[in-house]
Amino acid sequence: MNEDLAALSARIDRTNELLQRMLAEVAKTPSTHAIFVDAGYLYAAAGRLVAGTEDRRAFDLDAEGLIDALIDRARTVFADSRLLRVYWYDGARRRIHTAEQQSIAELPDVKVRLGNLNASNQQKGVDSLIRSDLESLARHRAISDAALLGGDEDLVSAVEAAQGYGARVHLWGIEAPEGRNQAEPLLWEVDSQRTLDLDFFKPYVSRRTAPAYEPVTGRPTREDVRFVGAQIAAKWLAARGRDALLELLPGHPYLPGSVDQDLLVEAEGLLQYSLRGQADLRRALRDGFWDHLQAQY
Repeated sequence: MNEDLAALSARIDRTNELLQRMLAEVAKTPSTHAIFVDAGYLYAAAGRLVAGTEDRRAFDLDAEGLIDALIDRARTVFADSRLLRVYWYDGARRRIHTAEQQSIAELPDVKVRLGNLNASNQQKGVDSLIRSDLESLARHRAISDAALLGGDEDLVSAVEAAQGYGARVHLWGIEAPEGRNQAEPLLWEVDSQRTLDLDFFKPYVSRRTAPAYEPVTGRPTREDVRFVGAQIAAKWLAARGRDALLELLPGHPYLPGSVDQDLLVEAEGLLQYSLRGQADLRRALRDGFWDHLQAQY
């Protein structure tokens, strides 16, 4: 009898020792957090706050600087945690990266995930991407905390899914000049809320200056459109550099789909005229773009 009790006591002591070792290992393992950015919400809310407009074409966003600032803020909030990565969710036609999205994707510790853009420039599929990533990371214990920068009510299911696996979800918002820019049901579901104010975004958002020419009235001429194409090429080259130019030149006279789409959208904004269905003007736009780039080679 005494021998059985002694054996049982030994097994209990051994079990306790193993539990203590496991707890010690868990204590040494740092918590992990990730940042999830709904770029549609970010551009709209930050643009309205700093530049007074939600139109992306009307302002520039220093995404690299802003992402670094978000990482720094998370480092302060989650002091005993390490960053997994930043997830950047945006929309693009046919899910083809724009030049800006490609530059963001090239940043360290950043993962760009693209939904689609419909004919009205509305994002489709972004919320489901956020839910999928949040749920998967929480389920596999890859993160203990998630900082979610967004405001759409459709994100409620993503929050609930992550919380169901034990992750804590912290909602970050952008100061609204008036009213709210985040859905109340989303505010109710998260574990904590923070608002980033005007001073936080001012260094990273700047309104674009007006073009150096007078907008045309009525149907623009081919020369008007060619000139705009050259202006956009100059801006593209300044942003992308000579290496990108060397990659682009072998494709002449064709442009990659993402570059061609960006060229069209920006030109329409500058001209205040739709070039859809205007084959001759579209050719003039591309000619102006190529003429400038080849002159710089």
